[in-house]
Amino acid sequence: MTDPRRSAPAALRNRGPILEVLRRALPAEGLVLEIASGTGEHVVFFAEALDGLRWQPTDLDPENLDSIRAWVRETGVRSVAEPLALDVTRRPWPVEAADAIVCINMVHISPWAATVGLMEGAGALLAPGAPLVLYGPYRRGGRHTAPSNEAFDESLRARDPSWGVRDLEAMAQEAEGRGLALEEVAEMPANNLSLVFRRV
Repeated sequence: MTDPRRSAPAALRNRGPILEVLRRALPAEGLVLEIASGTGEHVVFFAEALDGLRWQPTDLDPENLDSIRAWVRETGVRSVAEPLALDVTRRPWPVEAADAIVCINMVHISPWAATVGLMEGAGALLAPGAPLVLYGPYRRGGRHTAPSNEAFDESLRARDPSWGVRDLEAMAQEAEGRGLALEEVAEMPANNLSLVFRRV
């Protein structure tokens, strides 16, 4: 039988630094909605480290949903729910409430409409004070933060013109229009950033 578990080398490299941001940004308990969970390696790692929280992973790719289920079985972690199919651009979302939202490496490999949908959904779902945490590469002041990010941006746009590294300021403006204030910009390894927004 083929092992459905997928593995992303980047997930193994960045999960530790992301966890440190989550430790200070997330509540001590409650439900965390993870959007675009990918392989599932992040959610089982975070669930094992942050044992007061419950996790709801989601993804659009059926093979990723299978991979998430397999990683949950493999690790035996009990605080991760059955993964759900979720398209951020379609409302309503299949989750009615959450105490926090985490979204890693989605914004740059999806159309801008997905970012708009993410902010709209987070603004509607989160209670005042609840966080939305994003991770990935971003431009600041209209400029790339490193030559490697510029090359990555070019490769993304060559694959799909609707993809690309987004401007931090455009992200903040989109969030503000949905009742989300940018609280923290954390420098991360490999020229990435973690953005922490709070529902006002």
